[in-house]
Amino acid sequence: MYLDSEKKKEIFGQYGKSNTDTGSPEAQIALFSYRINHLTEHLKSNKKDYSTERALVMLVGKRRRLLDYLKAKDIMRYRAIIKELGIRK
Repeated sequence: MYLDSEKKKEIFGQYGKSNTDTGSPEAQIALFSYRINHLTEHLKSNKKDYSTERALVMLVGKRRRLLDYLKAKDIMRYRAIIKELGIRK
């Protein structure tokens, strides 16, 4: 599987406060970004997989809402996570 518990711990450890910090916006945004990248690669080879396409659109919306929340709460954390993940150009 592409996302096992070890990979999640690695993502949470890198972007969150600790390996078990699953609630911080930065950790969730990083996890969503990893999943979005995986689904994007899947859809490049499976163009007619519409259920995966819908899941991808929903994930992008979740990440967008979390980014909006973080932007309203703390602009510096928002800018840091955007730069670290390379979401914006």
